[in-house]
Amino acid sequence: MKIEPVATARLVLHPLGEAEAERIVARQSGTGDRWGEGYPEDGDVRAATGFLNGLAERGDPGVFRPYGIRVDGATVGGIGFHGPPDEIGVVTVGYGLTPAARGRGYASEALRALIEVARVAGVTGVKGDADLDNVASHRVMEAAGMRCVAQDAQLRHFYLGF
Repeated sequence: MKIEPVATARLVLHPLGEAEAERIVARQSGTGDRWGEGYPEDGDVRAATGFLNGLAERGDPGVFRPYGIRVDGATVGGIGFHGPPDEIGVVTVGYGLTPAARGRGYASEALRALIEVARVAGVTGVKGDADLDNVASHRVMEAAGMRCVAQDAQLRHFYLGF
């Protein structure tokens, strides 16, 4: 299935395919890959591994996949869905940027674009969470329109319904 990249004012969300996910897991760039300093991080490897496992178990997830966050053609992080929508139509999102790309609003811009992908695809809501001390991630989700709906001993939980 061909999934189109998603462009924002400053970014391109590049949908990962199987071969690219395998390179991320191996931490070995291939011909045509432009990886920013520090990419991939551990979270990118976990997301690519989950995507590959999902491909093997459920097949192609369509738009509900990981995306590389590209700035000026270089991948500086990742964002995506943890899988297809659950039984009530809600998807879980995650994201991360390399240290050099943080603090510029890229994560919020990418998350707003990913939320629009989810909305257009017909989900009923988007959820995410972050460690209690990860205030920057809380701000990313809030800037993208998500609201804190719960907190436990470890995490703040965010949600946006459609």
